[in-house]
Amino acid sequence: MMTIPEPIRRFVEATNAGDTDAFLDTFADDAFLSDWGRDFHGRGQIARWNQSDNIGVKSNLRIVRIAAAEGTYRVRIAVKGKGFNGEGDMTFTLDGDRIASLVIA
Repeated sequence: MMTIPEPIRRFVEATNAGDTDAFLDTFADDAFLSDWGRDFHGRGQIARWNQSDNIGVKSNLRIVRIAAAEGTYRVRIAVKGKGFNGEGDMTFTLDGDRIASLVIA
């Protein structure tokens, strides 16, 4: 497996630790998140998604595989918790040490 970029590693670690502040700090201020067509713009909206679909439902993430492609990182994630359980794909676009966009499909 390739080296996990720092913002993606912090995203997973913050989720697993239940650390909302650290989780939100992985995103750029104007970041975009799309979860199966539900779109969230900026940290405020991402915070609401985090509460309803991520840390708020005690998600635990494990990276299954990661691949870089055309300026993005496609990450296969295994999820356990009180919400979605199973595997899914997350496509991250980074801006320096922050996540600029995250598309979950």
